[in-house]
Amino acid sequence: MLIINADDWGRDGQTTHRIHDCVQRGTISSVSAMVFMEDSQRAAEMARDSKVYTGLHLNFTTEFTSPRCPPTLLDHQRRVSRFLLKRPGAQVLFHPGLVSSFEYLVRAQYDEFATLYGCYPERLDGHHHMHLCANVLFQRLLPRGTIVRRNFSFGPGEKSVWNLMYRRTVDIVLARRHRVTDYFFSIAPLEPSERLHHIFALATDSVVEVETHPADRAEYRFLMSGEVFQYFPSIAVAHTVVAQIAPYERSTECN
Repeated sequence: MLIINADDWGRDGQTTHRIHDCVQRGTISSVSAMVFMEDSQRAAEMARDSKVYTGLHLNFTTEFTSPRCPPTLLDHQRRVSRFLLKRPGAQVLFHPGLVSSFEYLVRAQYDEFATLYGCYPERLDGHHHMHLCANVLFQRLLPRGTIVRRNFSFGPGEKSVWNLMYRRTVDIVLARRHRVTDYFFSIAPLEPSERLHHIFALATDSVVEVETHPADRAEYRFLMSGEVFQYFPSIAVAHTVVAQIAPYERSTECN
C-alpha cells in the first residue's frame, strides 16, 4: 500500500488550498493538520465536508498564528522551540526543565484537534519531525496504539552507521507502543525518477508512507499532473490508511 500524506494542513490559506487541490485530484491519501494556526479552523471544516482523512501534525517549532491560541500555550512553545532549534541535534537530548512544557503542548494540541475535528486523532506526526524528539518519546506523550510516523528510511551508505543505529532504535521503541508503516520517505527530491520508482515499488508488498508538502511549487505541480499514477499503475494511492496499518477495529472515527 502506498500512503501519500500532505503535511501542514491548516497552516495558512494557500497551503490548505493546494493540499485540497491534490486531494481532489486523487493523489493524496491523507493530511496532517496543524492546530492553533491561522487557517486551522477553516481547514477542519473543509476536511469534514470533503471527508479528508486527517491526523495531527504536532508543532513545537513554528509559532502558533491563530488568534485563538492562549498566551500561556505560546509561551510554552517559545521555550521548547528555543531549545529544539538552538543547535543541530538538540532533539536527541532530554531536557528535564521542559517536561511540563512538552506535556502541556502535546495535550493542548491533542485537545484542540478534538475540538476542531470532533474526535481525537488516531494518527500523529510532527512538524520538522519533532514528535520524535527525546522529551516526547521518553515522557511517552503520544497515546498508546495510535499510528505514529517513523524515521525516514535510508539504504546502506546513505547515513552514518551511528545515525542509522539511532534511527533504528527509535523506530523499535515506537513499534512497541504504536502502529508504524514499513517505510517512510519524502517525495522530494523528484529527480532522478529512478528514486521514486524504487520507493513506489516497495509498496507492492509493504506499507509505504510518502511525505509531501504541496506548498512547494514543484511538489504541487508533480501531484496535480498525475505523474504519480504513471510510475506503477497497479499501485493505488491508499484511502483507507488506518484499516491497512491496523487490523483491529477503530475506536474513534472522524470521517
